[in-house]
Amino acid sequence: MLGLPKGSLEEATLRLFAKAGFKITKSSRSYRPSIDDPELDGRFVRAQEISRYVEHGYFDCGLTGHDWVVENGSDVVEVCDLIYSRASAVKSRWVLVVPEASPVQSVKDLEGKRIATEVTNIVGRYLKENNVNAEVEFSWGATEVKVPDLVDAIVDLTETGNSIRANKLRIVDTLLETNTKLVANRKSWEDPVKRKKIENIALLLRSALQADKMVGLKLNIPKEKVDGIMSSLPALRNPTISPLSCSKYVALEVILDEYVVRELIPTLKAHDAEGIIEYPLNKVVPD
Repeated sequence: MLGLPKGSLEEATLRLFAKAGFKITKSSRSYRPSIDDPELDGRFVRAQEISRYVEHGYFDCGLTGHDWVVENGSDVVEVCDLIYSRASAVKSRWVLVVPEASPVQSVKDLEGKRIATEVTNIVGRYLKENNVNAEVEFSWGATEVKVPDLVDAIVDLTETGNSIRANKLRIVDTLLETNTKLVANRKSWEDPVKRKKIENIALLLRSALQADKMVGLKLNIPKEKVDGIMSSLPALRNPTISPLSCSKYVALEVILDEYVVRELIPTLKAHDAEGIIEYPLNKVVPD
């Protein structure tokens, strides 16, 4: 039984599973997806709740944020990191935020003040660690609009900080870095059959994420130019090189980071490469 995040991560999660080889379909009003794997069943619930359901055994495993495992204090196995979100592939942060003009420069300045957040337990522990007494209230959303009229500060989730700056707010401190994780129920993890299935899911999801950053490149190049390419481009240290029917040329194939390609292709052309093809990847299996 698999817990899938409903809400902002939902579509990104479905795309990730599709790239990993699992077709998950659902109707717009259903929380019970259809999965093209007879060994899997699943439910869509809010990411905030998944770690509790995994801990209690309703789900054998599920995808949720590290922040919600911490917030809920859930006793689960964190199987692997899956760094993706609806918008990017970077970790997110829970940050302490105040208006730009606020006199608050550190958490110590919030003594006796009011803070709004969705992660009240995380904030409560943070204040206790810093020996600060402040009122923490739960926020149902739109947290950024509550300062300075309703509260003195907020603790909110950000990836880039763009929204915070656009609302004329300022980050004071980072409480927690977080990203999506595959987590498992401890009893399920001890079951050899279920553990193997969970590990296989983790491997395929990680392979799909790795493939998002990489591409394949094929080309034909004169034999005498191969050494020049190998020495000047470290990314091509271990390409596959195959003979062609034309003995003066070889076929070269390599997997590399996508961002390298824009610099690489002009260099390849300068070395008389022909038939250059760049292609996307579904999975790059980690070592």
